[in-house]
Amino acid sequence: MQSVQAYQELFSTHLSSLRFQKEPIGLYEPISYILQLGGKRMRPVLTLMSCEAMGKEPISALAAATAVELFHNFTLLHDDIMDQATLRRGQQTVHKKWDVNTAILSGDALLVTAYQQLNSYNSSLHSDLTKLLSDTALLICEGQQYDVDFETRDNVSMDEYIHMIRLKTAVLLGCALRMGAIVGQASAEVADSFYNFGVNLGIAFQLQDDLLDAFGDPETFGKKLGGDIIENKKTILYHLTIAHANSKDLADFEKLMSSTFDDEHQKISGVKAIYENTDVRRLTNEIVMIYSKNALDALNQSSLDKNQINYFNAFAEELMVRTK
Repeated sequence: MQSVQAYQELFSTHLSSLRFQKEPIGLYEPISYILQLGGKRMRPVLTLMSCEAMGKEPISALAAATAVELFHNFTLLHDDIMDQATLRRGQQTVHKKWDVNTAILSGDALLVTAYQQLNSYNSSLHSDLTKLLSDTALLICEGQQYDVDFETRDNVSMDEYIHMIRLKTAVLLGCALRMGAIVGQASAEVADSFYNFGVNLGIAFQLQDDLLDAFGDPETFGKKLGGDIIENKKTILYHLTIAHANSKDLADFEKLMSSTFDDEHQKISGVKAIYENTDVRRLTNEIVMIYSKNALDALNQSSLDKNQINYFNAFAEELMVRTK
């Protein structure tokens, strides 16, 4: 197994070799733009890692890793439109830099290009990988619809919220790991363990993202802080506040989260003050640790050797220690 940086460099070199500088420019320039914004590339890295863990050269999983990363960026373009987001990784979102129609069409092209990456595999692998990506894509659409539905529902439970982020965010990490395992010819048992590791890690990652949306470093977070508060999203912080706030804070919180303000900072600061009173940072971190442990347990129950398990555990720990 290599260092995470080595996998990142291998993938970045491969991604740079793809050519999106072609006609029509209006379609492909936004694709180049979103891909050049960078990020940790954790999904393709996980694909390369799980492949090499099976004894195969990670280069053999580059096409699968690229399919995952292109698909992920397709979801970002469309998600930013639906959320009316203005920033992505600290830069203008595609629909703000160009327009909504461009972002939709470039996103569609990214989706098609993601599937094209899998054409380099033999028919058996191609069938398995395409089915996995398609099944995952449908789950993500279901998760996105739940997210939209929850914005107008007052009775969303914490379990429903966790289920939504499992579909919308976490299953793609599981898919990335399973793809690498499939290319590496892993047994069904090991592929399942990798998948469960990725899903639990993905849930933990999203819960931490919820926390960072309110309390992250504005210089490094890369998105507008307090966006979830402005959009009245029922994140883990919302649910923990509802469950643990005293009567006064609860009444104030419900009023804030059902109101609109000309001054967004007034709403954000008011909600964050209640978060502090309710100790939701600590409570959220405790739940993050539960799902992080579930991720490691998935590997411990597999036939992977101790060194491999320790390697993926170290990756998970490094991933979860972040400010952005």
